[in-house]
Amino acid sequence: MKFKDCKLLGLRFDKCEPVGLSFEFKDSILDHSSFYQCKIGKTIFKDCKLQEVDFGGAQLGGVVFDNCDLFGAIFDNTFLEKADFRTAYNYQIDPESNRLKKAKFSLQGLPGLLNKYGIEIE
Repeated sequence: MKFKDCKLLGLRFDKCEPVGLSFEFKDSILDHSSFYQCKIGKTIFKDCKLQEVDFGGAQLGGVVFDNCDLFGAIFDNTFLEKADFRTAYNYQIDPESNRLKKAKFSLQGLPGLLNKYGIEIE
C-alpha cells in the first residue's frame, strides 16, 4: 500500500494481517501510530513525521527513513540491519538493545545513538 500526503494519527498497523504486508509512505504524518512487531522490511518513509511511533520488536531491515522526524519514536529490540537513517532526525536509538548491523547514519545523527551514555558531542 502506498500512502501520500496522508494524516494517519494513532493507527495500529500492528493489527494488520501480516501476510504480504508492505507499505510506502510519502509526505505523511503517522504520529502515535504502532508498528509493534510488524515485519515491514524495505519500507520507505519519505518526508514523514513519525513522532512517538512504536517500532518496538519490529523487523525493519533495509527500511529507509528519508528526511523523517522520529522524535520520541520507540526502538526497542528492533531489527534495523541495513536501515537508512542518514537524513532522519530527532531519533534516540540504543545500539545495545537493537540490531544495527550495516545500518546507515550521518555524523549529525550520532547524538541519537550516544545520548544514553551522557557523551557531549560538539
